[in-house]
Amino acid sequence: MYPIATQTVGAGGASSITFSSIPSTFTHLQVRILARSTTAGANAIYNFSAFNSDGGSNYSYHTLQGDGSSAFAGGYATQTNMQFRDLPGATATANVFGVAIVDILDYANTSKYKTLRYLGGYDVNGSGLVGIDSGLWQSTSAINTFTINTYSNFAQYSTFQLYGISTSSTTGA
Repeated sequence: MYPIATQTVGAGGASSITFSSIPSTFTHLQVRILARSTTAGANAIYNFSAFNSDGGSNYSYHTLQGDGSSAFAGGYATQTNMQFRDLPGATATANVFGVAIVDILDYANTSKYKTLRYLGGYDVNGSGLVGIDSGLWQSTSAINTFTINTYSNFAQYSTFQLYGISTSSTTGA
């Protein structure tokens, strides 16, 4: 695993995070997220979108989440983004951040659609959310840019790290 880029949100927040100029030398990508939203409510949504600036309805995703007492599952096709719901919002316990690991598989392979594997959540003394989700971008283009956003802003100190994963013995860089 090789670090590609890190972005940390400063004072005033940020409505989106974009990773661009992603090299095509790795087999997979991994995004590690530590984030909180300023969106009203205890829970917030964040989106993966604009793969290679594609704003069309070429995204699908499935979600399975639980909060310790109930579970929710859903599937969504022909979307303009992939939504993941496990982010603490403005009224969640102060200073609680959610975490997620998102794998973008075969991101540079031009023979197949791109899939995402997501695991994330947060805890606030026994309550909170955890989710296991998947996403699909219906394009065979190699991914060289994408955006992560929320409906309001990501709170200060939210951090997004992009890594390249190489399955060969070379460094991939």
